[in-house]
Amino acid sequence: MVTSYYGGRFHGRKTASGERYDRNAMTCAHKSLPFNTLLKVTNPRNGKSVIVRVTDRGPFTRGRQLDISYAAARELDLIAAGVAPVEVLIYPQETQLSDIQTIQEQVTLN
Repeated sequence: MVTSYYGGRFHGRKTASGERYDRNAMTCAHKSLPFNTLLKVTNPRNGKSVIVRVTDRGPFTRGRQLDISYAAARELDLIAAGVAPVEVLIYPQETQLSDIQTIQEQVTLN
């Protein structure tokens, strides 16, 4: 999947879900996934991952399937590239962020 990130001019604007875009939140835009779906996005070049929540529709640029927030792009080291291939894991719709954090803690302990 190819991703880009939201430019600064979108900060504070209302998204398709009705939420305001916060460049410091871990959110994303996808054309068809339900709002609030959680995605694990991984940069295959460095192995860094983030979990983002779908809050908007887009991107509307040909060849791109995901727009991530500035904060997510920063964590993945994608700021300089601007556009990059990423690996995406879609969590089941009923998954809550707290469920993912609990699983990660259990894996770390083992």
